[in-house]
Amino acid sequence: MGKTEIKSLSLPALQEEMERMGEKKFRGGQLYEWMHKKLARDFLEMTNLSFSLRKKCGEHFEMTTLYPVKVQESKADGTKKFLFELPDHNLVESVLMKYRHGNSVCISSQAGCRMGCRFCASTLGGLVRNLTAAEMLEQVYGIIRHTGERVSNVVVMGIGEPLDNRENLLRFIRMLTDDQGLHISQRSITVSTCGLAPEIKKLAEEKLQITLALSLHGVSDEKRKKLMPIAEKYGITELMDACRYYFEKTGRRITFEYALAGGVNDTKEDAEGLITLARSLHAHVNLIPINPVRERDFTPSGKEAVRAFQKKLEEAGVNATLRREMGRDIDGACGQLRRNYAKAEGGGNSAAAAKPED
Repeated sequence: MGKTEIKSLSLPALQEEMERMGEKKFRGGQLYEWMHKKLARDFLEMTNLSFSLRKKCGEHFEMTTLYPVKVQESKADGTKKFLFELPDHNLVESVLMKYRHGNSVCISSQAGCRMGCRFCASTLGGLVRNLTAAEMLEQVYGIIRHTGERVSNVVVMGIGEPLDNRENLLRFIRMLTDDQGLHISQRSITVSTCGLAPEIKKLAEEKLQITLALSLHGVSDEKRKKLMPIAEKYGITELMDACRYYFEKTGRRITFEYALAGGVNDTKEDAEGLITLARSLHAHVNLIPINPVRERDFTPSGKEAVRAFQKKLEEAGVNATLRREMGRDIDGACGQLRRNYAKAEGGGNSAAAAKPED
């Protein structure tokens, strides 16, 4: 039987583990603080614990710590893209974006993805596995350790479909927002989904105060099916019902993510359809010029088409923002850096990379 992954344990669970090991309950609190506030990389760093306890912990627990095997920094806007190696040598991407209101980190929830969206590089190799709560947390922690800077917002919008990994996602959110950890506000967390309608309803029952972002990208079933295979399973009507349920249960306004692909979903009719859907839910619309991916056929809408699309939404009273194009010069699309690195190393979805020296 393998060792328990300690960084995925909640504080009460960790305190129970300590008592089971014959230790005082408060030791669990000390361990938790070292891992989730002080961001310790291993048990040896936990200097207010006895050497014998640290040794015992090493024998009982695995402690996940992620190291970046590659970091790219945009010369245009300072965006940093991190490629992290997981304990089994799979690779995931995370991004640090700097805004006036603070630093935002975008993390991955799976190694690979099985959703098959036809404009996305993340899905090209399929799904390898889900990430644990610890592996999700460590993307945030690893970026903080690397930069020495505070993170104020976290977006689960990288590689993978978060609601396809719901239990680990929920544990990640609760630990990230725990006042015994980084204590990031739930309102500062965004979770993006391609549209798993039943899972949206299950998430609504948790009554979290996070922002739910729906990757819509098409305003009809026919158009969505061309872009997103998940639309074959969950149509627009079912999806809008799930979003309405989420809003009623949480009081949190939905965001529609809408990636604009030239000549595909950026017409006047598309804008009119999006206005109808957004109005029905009082949704915010986030327009995204699609990132070009070498293995995909889609290209971003031109600047004039984007401006015209946004103007039409705004004139109809829909709150529509245009996402800044960040990191375009550093493998900007989700999954590109991971895929390019794996190709260069001669592997598929993994790479055996050494930890950087301290």
